[in-house]
Amino acid sequence: QVQLVESGGGLVQAGGSLRLSCAMSGRPFRPYVMGWFRQAPGKEREFVAHITWIGGTTYYSDSVKGRFTITKENAKNTVYLQMNSLKPEDTAVYYCALRPYSVSSTWSSWGQGTQVTVSS
Repeated sequence: QVQLVESGGGLVQAGGSLRLSCAMSGRPFRPYVMGWFRQAPGKEREFVAHITWIGGTTYYSDSVKGRFTITKENAKNTVYLQMNSLKPEDTAVYYCALRPYSVSSTWSSWGQGTQVTVSS
């Protein structure tokens, strides 16, 4: 059983920065991928970024590329999302998720989410 716990959300002015953390406990099926998603009010949940736990390959949505950086710290079983140059449209609940590293896998474990609010 894998548990994911996000932290680091908050209120920030446009142009500011925040760093989200996602701490993982339990024993996921290896190898795996960890990702960040977000959901704004009235909108569907959307992919933000992911990182492979082995190798550290990253991938970003076009909306955050160049502004957000996903990293991991293996010793702490933690993944981070550094968010710079924040915009009001980045306001959302941000979720951490995990899936096995295979072509047909789905995101099977989710955190509870952390709120990010960017004021204009």
